[in-house]
Amino acid sequence: MLTKLRFLAVLLLLPLVGQAAEFDLNQLLVQLAQTRSARATFTEKQYIGLIDKPLESSGELAYAAPGRLEKRTLQPKAEALLLDGGTLTVERGNRRHVLKLQDYPEAAAFIDSIRATLAGDRRALETAYRTELDGRFERWTLQLTPLSNKMLAKVSRVRINGARTDLRQIEIVQTDGDRSVMSIDKAAQ
Repeated sequence: MLTKLRFLAVLLLLPLVGQAAEFDLNQLLVQLAQTRSARATFTEKQYIGLIDKPLESSGELAYAAPGRLEKRTLQPKAEALLLDGGTLTVERGNRRHVLKLQDYPEAAAFIDSIRATLAGDRRALETAYRTELDGRFERWTLQLTPLSNKMLAKVSRVRINGARTDLRQIEIVQTDGDRSVMSIDKAAQ
């Protein structure tokens, strides 16, 4: 009787084992690409070698597929970053700067790590990064290591933690040891 129960348990668990083994970057990116828009709040801590305590900021994030990202910092000082296609607009106080990403290829590669992940654009992601995915769809970690020596001289890695189609944390580690950690909470829609 015990042998039959074990055999039955193995049969019941086999599909789960198969599902866990099948989770890969393609599956994750296909699922992420299904999200056409999202809003969230964030808290970001920047750990800078010359400062004892991390710099903390918080605000709101918005994404609209395929290429619009907005980061609106509310604390401690208001600032807005709007990425729309190949244009980045930065607003601080009464100042407004408009930058073409094509003029800043290293910044463009970094920004595309987030945008390509959200859009599920594997080609764009693998153009600039070596990718490594760990975990399951319910809880995953995507590590991105820059391919370009110029970018690698500034950023050693980007690690994105998520659960299903929600990005939960983005950590950027610079080559000099400074790093930032952005924790993301999905806002009510």
